[in-house]
Amino acid sequence: MTTLATGDATPSTVGRRRRRAAVRFAPALAGYAFVVLVLLTTGTPAFDVARWTAYALLAVLLPGTLVFRALRREPHTLVEDLAMGAAVGLLLELAAWAAFTAVGAPGWLRLWPLAVLAPFAAVPRLRRHWRVRYDTVAPAGWAWSLTAVVAGFTLYLYESFLAVNPVLPTDEGQAQYIDLAFQLSLAGAATHQVPLDVPQAAGEPLHYHWFGFAHLAATSLVSGVDLPTVFFRLAVPALCALAVVLVAVVGWRITGRPYAGVVAAALMFTVGEFGFEDGWRQLFGTQATFIVWGSPSMTYSWVLLLPLIAALGEIVGRARGVAVPPLGRGAWVLAALFLAASTGAKASTVPVVLAALAFTAVLLLAVRRRLPRAVLVAAGLALTAQVFATAVLFAFESHGVTVDPFSGLRTYLPEDRSAGFTAVLWVAVLLAFLLSLQLRLAGILALLRLRGGRLEPVHLLLLGGALAGPAIYLLVGHPGSSNQYFTRTGFAFGVLLSAWGWVEAADRAALSARGRLLLGVGTAGFAVLLTAVQLGSATSTPAVPAYAPVLPLLCWAAVLTLVALVVALCWPALVGRWPGLAGRGGLLLLTAVLAAGAPGLVMDAAAAAKQPNGGAYPVVPMPASRVEAARWVHAHSDPDDVLATNVHCRAVVDGWCDARTFWLSGYAERAVLVEGWAFAPRMVGLPEGPYAPFWDAERLRANDAAFTAPTVAGLAALRDRYGVRWLVVDRAVAPESPTLRTLADLRFENSRTAVYRIR
Repeated sequence: MTTLATGDATPSTVGRRRRRAAVRFAPALAGYAFVVLVLLTTGTPAFDVARWTAYALLAVLLPGTLVFRALRREPHTLVEDLAMGAAVGLLLELAAWAAFTAVGAPGWLRLWPLAVLAPFAAVPRLRRHWRVRYDTVAPAGWAWSLTAVVAGFTLYLYESFLAVNPVLPTDEGQAQYIDLAFQLSLAGAATHQVPLDVPQAAGEPLHYHWFGFAHLAATSLVSGVDLPTVFFRLAVPALCALAVVLVAVVGWRITGRPYAGVVAAALMFTVGEFGFEDGWRQLFGTQATFIVWGSPSMTYSWVLLLPLIAALGEIVGRARGVAVPPLGRGAWVLAALFLAASTGAKASTVPVVLAALAFTAVLLLAVRRRLPRAVLVAAGLALTAQVFATAVLFAFESHGVTVDPFSGLRTYLPEDRSAGFTAVLWVAVLLAFLLSLQLRLAGILALLRLRGGRLEPVHLLLLGGALAGPAIYLLVGHPGSSNQYFTRTGFAFGVLLSAWGWVEAADRAALSARGRLLLGVGTAGFAVLLTAVQLGSATSTPAVPAYAPVLPLLCWAAVLTLVALVVALCWPALVGRWPGLAGRGGLLLLTAVLAAGAPGLVMDAAAAAKQPNGGAYPVVPMPASRVEAARWVHAHSDPDDVLATNVHCRAVVDGWCDARTFWLSGYAERAVLVEGWAFAPRMVGLPEGPYAPFWDAERLRANDAAFTAPTVAGLAALRDRYGVRWLVVDRAVAPESPTLRTLADLRFENSRTAVYRIR
């Protein structure tokens, strides 16, 4: 009695609490363990995984969660606090990285969490946020379903990226996706520089969305894990897992329905593009089923965009009947912070957000004859963010993006056909575009039908973003198909609204527990069947005629439509045999449509296994000897040292240099006087493409003369004028002049490369 009266727990009570806690946290621990197992399988050192885990918990999750708790009005669930807190932690990390790097102290960055932890420990009003009680607990089925999505996507990453891209090349025949070394070079520059210059052209300002690469640099600086390990192993699975959880918690918050979030996560990270051929993977500029490892900045931008959607959903107007506690005034602070971070996370984010807010404002004005001030202010914030990004971060550089309507579709249209045939092809290609990239958003149509077109402001926001993404893709063009990222940004809005429609359809169907189980099993069986059919029929589609790549997709769509029509004709008989099907046909059809792209994940992984670098994309040779020399330079040089090299070309075609080589700046993590210049902002979009000549002929001549005709004066000019300290020569490209040995110190050489230090 005394034990109970004093509030102490009996041993049996403690045991029950521990068992409940173990059950409650089992899904999260299982998901983490699965990701770690995959990382260890790919050769990631266990000590690096442990150091990264400590970084994620103490330098991102903990400070971010404390700040999020201080900003939101009332607690909802622990998983929401942690997921949203992790996103806030990335915001704080970005600001801390900029501050420490700007003052020349990036090595002290690991201390930045103290700026948050100290006041939250010392100030009584903040101290209460260390321990919070939650009245709502995530359902076990919700949590385990989310774990399954994370595990499935991690397996996809293993097959398509982790298993086929070593941290450091191990042989001379290694090939690598052309963008990876460039992205690694940006992260390397961010370890000691703010704002960033183009690593391949020392001193050239980088007008680009580079915030995600600053995150990679901060991860390495704080955790102590080598940057290539962060880049090729830890960052992508971690960001993807966080994005999965954020989709789920934001979906729950906006809709008030837990399982809407899980369905949205599955639509975004399990269901892929709809298609049934190897060739479809390149349709409409898509580089893979999911742009995650080929462009990690896309995933980083999603991690910031999803909490922004949650905040804007509160600002424009919550849906009626949503029982989730509101964020309160903190939504404005969160919206402003995430908009600011999104400006440099991905250039596609803020335009889509701005278009979504404009769409919301216009429809509210048209329907309600008034425009809420909150929507106007939010749109003003987004417009300010866009102006800042355009003028400051991008310096009005277009990066090759031009107003070129339907350029992404024209490539599938022949030029020598009649007007009537061309018109039919336009319709077919547009239909293929919608089926390939937008089929998973079919739940939006169900929501519109169920609500009779009467949408609330938050619905309009999501619908506006879902429409803006593909609309901007269709409006603008880009020589490298980078306009596809607008479509990817729109996915974050669209899957939330599509899942909302599916859940409302499921609520209308009122399935029993047995019915839900049968629907789940049937959907899984349908996905497995489609995958088996796709794997058995996959063949490469020749690009002649121009519209040939879209034909398999349209044919399979026709076949599945025919199957659906047959089922519809037989439906009365099926309902007569199984009365429980009555009133549920619409839900079954919607579920089948949403699941039609489920084979995409498996097919993309299967196709990746056939490629030397995990994807059917342009590749560059990445011999181990080159990387060995670059890593030696990294270990023996200062961060501010500038390198010079005789390698500028990925290949030479008809005397023209394809200037897309980034291995030295990538693996040395140092600026290079002149390496491959094709990705410099001033060069992107030029008519010559990657074959455009370097803009500073004098610098290029001085650089090359150091290898072909070195002189004391020439080397001194490189050192004093350009800050060059090291010369890295690839003898397979061209051997250096014998005179160089007498004028500079040979510090390293292997079977292919040599490194000299200028005296």
